[in-house]
Amino acid sequence: MNIKILGHHVEITPAMRSHLEDKLKKISGHFDQVQNITVTLSINNEKEKDLRNHAEITLHLKGKDLFAEAHNGDMYHAMDLVVDKLDRQVLKHKEKVQDHHHQTLKNT
Repeated sequence: MNIKILGHHVEITPAMRSHLEDKLKKISGHFDQVQNITVTLSINNEKEKDLRNHAEITLHLKGKDLFAEAHNGDMYHAMDLVVDKLDRQVLKHKEKVQDHHHQTLKNT
């Protein structure tokens, strides 16, 4: 699994990097066909302070790309939210793949 972390108007600290890597290990534990992950963290000039910190993740799987984004006043909380959203997408995708595979085995 290849993780690429980009920052837009924000410096990626080692603490932020390790926090993200720990959270993303949960996703790779659920689904082992993750090829690479691109994370973009940015601080936007929004009027509402709760929407300033923006985190988005693109997860490249074999044959499919998953995308999630989250906004929050705290960057760490935005990172946690986006990883949770992506984790739900990965579990749903895994369920679809396994259900599809099971149906072909039953029919043969």
